[in-house]
Amino acid sequence: MIRAADDRRALVFGATGFIGRWLIVELAAQGIPVTAAVRSADSADRLSGWLGSHGVSDGVASVVVDFGSEDLGLAADPPALRGVTEIYNVAGAFRFGMPAEEAFQGNVTSARRVVLLAARLPGSPRLVHVSGYRVSSHGASPAARSAEAYARLGAYEASKIEADGVVRTTATSVGVPFTIINPATVSGVSTTGESDQLIGLAANLRDLWHGRLAALPGDADTFVPVVTVDHLARFMALVPTVPEAAGQSYWVLDDDTPPLPDLLRAVAAHYQVHVPRLRVPVRLVKRLPSRLTKADPETLSFLSSERYPTAPAHELATAHGLAQPETLPSILRWADHLAAHRFGQSRGGSDRGYASYAGVHTFGLGDATGRTLVLPGLPVNADTWADAAAAMPEPARVLDLPGLGMSAGDEGRWATWLAAVTEGRDGLHLVGHSVGAAAAVEFASAHPDRVDRLTLVAPAFLQPAPSLPTRLVPLTAAYLRFATASALSRTLLGREEYADALQSSVVDLRRRGVARRIARLLARGARGRTRRALRQRLLAFTGEVHLVVGEHDPLSPEALASLDDRHRVTTIPGAGHHPQLTHSGELADAIGTGLASSLRAG
Repeated sequence: MIRAADDRRALVFGATGFIGRWLIVELAAQGIPVTAAVRSADSADRLSGWLGSHGVSDGVASVVVDFGSEDLGLAADPPALRGVTEIYNVAGAFRFGMPAEEAFQGNVTSARRVVLLAARLPGSPRLVHVSGYRVSSHGASPAARSAEAYARLGAYEASKIEADGVVRTTATSVGVPFTIINPATVSGVSTTGESDQLIGLAANLRDLWHGRLAALPGDADTFVPVVTVDHLARFMALVPTVPEAAGQSYWVLDDDTPPLPDLLRAVAAHYQVHVPRLRVPVRLVKRLPSRLTKADPETLSFLSSERYPTAPAHELATAHGLAQPETLPSILRWADHLAAHRFGQSRGGSDRGYASYAGVHTFGLGDATGRTLVLPGLPVNADTWADAAAAMPEPARVLDLPGLGMSAGDEGRWATWLAAVTEGRDGLHLVGHSVGAAAAVEFASAHPDRVDRLTLVAPAFLQPAPSLPTRLVPLTAAYLRFATASALSRTLLGREEYADALQSSVVDLRRRGVARRIARLLARGARGRTRRALRQRLLAFTGEVHLVVGEHDPLSPEALASLDDRHRVTTIPGAGHHPQLTHSGELADAIGTGLASSLRAG
């Protein structure tokens, strides 16, 4: 008999983990009350905040557990456990390189204790235990704490295999109905790619993005399958309602996952980054020292051509209307989310992401619906504008120009790219900073019907010409390629206190070709012919123009003399060429209000 949602109550161990959180989202969406087993009140608060940001505001209680205690610290039968009909064990120690004792306690001992708790609760709740898709690949479960097995397989995998056997034998002996779920690598949400799990295949994508993947690992048939976290959560929420799923194991993974080299090639093409030409066969990867492969030895057992018994899971899912999300699009959304969030290093929230314009893989942050578009300058990126954009009274979107920051492409595509970005939108307010000001003027000159207003922040072509070293492309490129965040902060702002804010720009400068591209743009922008042409285009523009400069980075006397009463100038006291870093609030106010200051005479 299938229970209705109002007859169910779920207890989730590992509730604060990646799978656990999305499982709770799915259960809540089905109207199933949830008790989240957490390790502390602080964990409960963080989980509540995350769930609230994902649309779950009620229906979730919490209980603090102690995995170091034989009874999990739940001997008193807390009210939060009353009426539990299903228990999900997603808890465990998920880390490569763990000591054997830590892995055994985190995966084997904790799993046994969850089973014994299930045996104490009334109503025979179904236990759904998450194991792993490789559990059947090494034969019988290793003997408890077998030194040979833990040394051969690595502590993480050996402990997961052992936990699988312990759950089966313990649950059978105490009469707990159970279902084992063996998921593959768990990727992001199928529709958005959202994920904050950064080990395993995600680490390969990170190295690919940063150009650190020297070779494609694996053979033509190396199979490292994935499953989206939302499909996994839906499947897990289903199995307690199906009587025939008791005592069964289900391999939940996407059989259509491309072989690993092909998967990495597809992501590289999507990222528009260099694809390694060299491919290293699995047998060679496993023999190479980790200092060369940059891989934890425990991860290498996952490089396999084995396939898995997925038919029962597919049949169960199909019978209940669950379909695997489309494979490659889901993987590419996951890859985009990881890159847009800098593989866990970004400060930002859900307004970060990628889009394709004129075939250019483009990074942006902020409100994508607004008419204000911000084009950052050199040698920094969109992230340096996050605070200023958020403080603007009008919705703004900040986009890294092609070839800069985290966007693909190059400067030769700026015109067609910006036309694609703004297609179908009129009444635009373009905010260009430094070289971004040049791009804004070029576009406004070519498409005056789309642009109502230009705000040019520190427009380099209206300021004194840069010094000679800026025009030496190899020298500038070498400096940018290897500069630290502290050094870049000193160069741009005269002090090191903005090093943290520039760290992401330094990371972007290490990306293939970015530093040299910036050096070329700086040299080109220093040419007199380029500067004169941009000034002429600006003077011919009939829309509203607002110039915003820092007190220590003024317009040149020649530029001031060429302006008329159609051009307003605002000077930010104490600021230099990068007010978005040093005076973000004042800059946001200036851009938003358009308050004019008097023209300064030379």
